Amino acid sequence: MAARLNLREVTLHFGGVKVLEDVSFDVEPGVILGLVGPNGAGKTSLFNCISGHYRPTAGSITIDGTEVVGLAPSRLARLGLARTFQHPALHLDATVLDNVVLGGHTRLPGGPVSWSLRLPHTVRAEREIRAEALALLDRVRLRHAAELPADELSHGLHKGIELCRALLSKPALLLLDEPAAGLSHAEVEQLIATVRRIREEEDVTVVVVEHHMGLISALTDRVVVLDHGRKLMEGTAAQAQSDPRVIEAYLGKDAADDVA
Repeated sequence: MAARLNLREVTLHFGGVKVLEDVSFDVEPGVILGLVGPNGAGKTSLFNCISGHYRPTAGSITIDGTEVVGLAPSRLARLGLARTFQHPALHLDATVLDNVVLGGHTRLPGGPVSWSLRLPHTVRAEREIRAEALALLDRVRLRHAAELPADELSHGLHKGIELCRALLSKPALLLLDEPAAGLSHAEVEQLIATVRRIREEEDVTVVVVEHHMGLISALTDRVVVLDHGRKLMEGTAAQAQSDPRVIEAYLGKDAADDVA
């Protein structure tokens, strides 16, 4: 079931550097939210706070009402959060299929002892997870590459592998960090269609950080715009693209004055 995400006054300081200041917004279940802003706005830092890689200096982050600040990424995975990264973290010497299968580790029954003993219920679960991994590779048109080493595929295809790995964990909340970076126009169109289908079929909430405004416009229900670590505005992608504050943040005051 799709998760609800709530942020309240999330603040992040590194020494005297203010990276995020009092960021608050809500993401309702099943919504695709875009997190956008110019370089250095704090988007990836906020993602790192949500996914447990950074601990905010102050503020609250809840998933379906559960406070998650201070929880490790492994614990968050068990609460239904999955994330991709701007630069996919794959085992390049392993096959594409084996990379995807890693996303199902939180679903294996028992623990390290039963896994090492290869107990029947563990073997059955592994077989089911591999079948699901192949089905996901079908969905992103990578089934043909399942047994190839990951390093034989392009950067753009690595994005597809990482997306499949995230989906194999059966997330309720999916964070996508610049999924269109390095993709061709055709690959971006395929990505948009894939994420839309995932939202409908898997009942998942999606938050996406992206510079590709065509993708943001085509994919998201709402956007939150950050600038210098603060929330600048919240609304639809169309509202953001016509907002003088957003135009000034991206292009400078002169451009914003022209719009106004």
